[in-house]
Amino acid sequence: MDGQRSPDSPEASQPRQQHSEARLIDRAKRGDEQAIGELYRRHVDLIYRYVYARVQDASIAEDLTAEVFVKALEGLSGYEFTGSPIQAWLYRIAHARTVDYWRRQERRQEVELEDTVAADEPSPPELLDLEAEWVTAMNLVAQLTDDQQDVLILRFVGDLSLSEVAQTLGKTTGAVKALQHRALASLARLQEEQGAGAGHE
Repeated sequence: MDGQRSPDSPEASQPRQQHSEARLIDRAKRGDEQAIGELYRRHVDLIYRYVYARVQDASIAEDLTAEVFVKALEGLSGYEFTGSPIQAWLYRIAHARTVDYWRRQERRQEVELEDTVAADEPSPPELLDLEAEWVTAMNLVAQLTDDQQDVLILRFVGDLSLSEVAQTLGKTTGAVKALQHRALASLARLQEEQGAGAGHE
């Protein structure tokens, strides 16, 4: 076909999707509540999953996600669509919110330690098992570099493709692929070390 793209190919549909989002953003910037609501519906799940993976608390993740979209709404008038998905901008806001959250936690840690421990509530055994698995996995991920954590969370928690992660992080697809490879290799090594340590107890 002389190198022409099929009308239904992902490469051909991407410009149409970008144009659609650009029009939606333009309407939202003019105060169109329907457009603002649509942007929220399109991106809230990804932002929530990212934040939840970072803070590991559903209630806090909900609050921080709400903060992200309030901040985005406040800054929407100054947002300029450059071809990158708006999720990249939302992700940067979410990243800043989670960084601020952990800074606040570090300052309050000694004061709130007793209250935090006392706040635990009993859960059914199945939920405890699931929670333990999640905490174990996130504790391992937390030992990776920030870039590696972001790639894994966006790929496997946010369920984004390599190209979508690249657009969100402002990196090349090749760089994201390399980060993912190194992150998974590091995770495998950490799991082996953890297993070996448990075996010696």
